[in-house]
Amino acid sequence: MASRWSLAWRDRPSEEAALLNPAFCGELIARAVKDYERIRASAFPLPLAFVVLPLLLHPPTLVVLPGKANTTFATWSAENEAVIAELPDRTLRLRPISREALLFLAQHKALVVGAEGLRTGQKPMKLSAQTPTSTPEVDDIRRAAALLGRWFANQGAPVQILQTMGVTP
Repeated sequence: MASRWSLAWRDRPSEEAALLNPAFCGELIARAVKDYERIRASAFPLPLAFVVLPLLLHPPTLVVLPGKANTTFATWSAENEAVIAELPDRTLRLRPISREALLFLAQHKALVVGAEGLRTGQKPMKLSAQTPTSTPEVDDIRRAAALLGRWFANQGAPVQILQTMGVTP
C-alpha cells in the first residue's frame, strides 16, 4: 500500500498539497539557511533542516517561538516542554515533506547539499519579506523561518539543539 506521501499531487488532499508543497516548504528551509549563513558564515547543519518545518508548521509551537534570536535554546525548551515533547513525533511525520523540499531546492540549485551541510546555491530563491498574495499567517511563518536560522546560528552545536528537542540526529 502506498503512503500518503507517495501519492501524486493531484491525489493529495488540497489543504495538505497547498501547505506542504515542496516550493513553500523549501522556501521556509531556504530562509532558515540564508539567515544561519549570514550570522555563522558556515553551512547550515543538515539535521537541523528536518526540524524547521515541525517547528514552523505547528501553530502552538509557532506562537511560542522566541521573538529574538539571542534567546537561549535551553531556557526556551524548559519553558515550552509541552510543545517540545511532541516535536520528535512531528519531525518523523514531516520527514518525507522536509526531504521533498530539500530535493526541490537542490534540483533548482537554490541550495547545495554538501558534507558540511546546506549552503545557498547558484540560483537562490528570491526571498522577499512579503508577497502580494500572502496572508498575515504565512508572513508570520516566513519571518519565523528566518528567525530560526538566526536562532540556530546563535546556539551551540546542532547535536545539543536536537538532543534538547528529543530528536535523534
